Amino acid sequence: MQKLLQVDFDFTVPFGDEMSAMMVGLAKSINHEPGMVWKIWTENKTEKLGGGIYLFENEAYAQAYLAMHTARLHSMGITDVRGYIFDINMPLSTINHAPITKTA
Repeated sequence: MQKLLQVDFDFTVPFGDEMSAMMVGLAKSINHEPGMVWKIWTENKTEKLGGGIYLFENEAYAQAYLAMHTARLHSMGITDVRGYIFDINMPLSTINHAPITKTA
């Protein structure tokens, strides 16, 4: 069953176009993470937050990615990482045009 992973953390710079230019390599590498279906990058310059919303094939993949990503962020000096894994309510999400499909 697909799982949604929400991650956020305190983040000061860069944001916007500068972040986009600096993170292209990381973004491309995330496409090769086991079980990752897609990611939406999130940023809030006012609140100084970075993060993402991910869709994974199952909870095991989401848990493994969260552990790896948390360790990577810690190695970059980012210590307050918040990660949550959610079930998806498909009937309601379908009504609201969520970019997800039911998988076996």
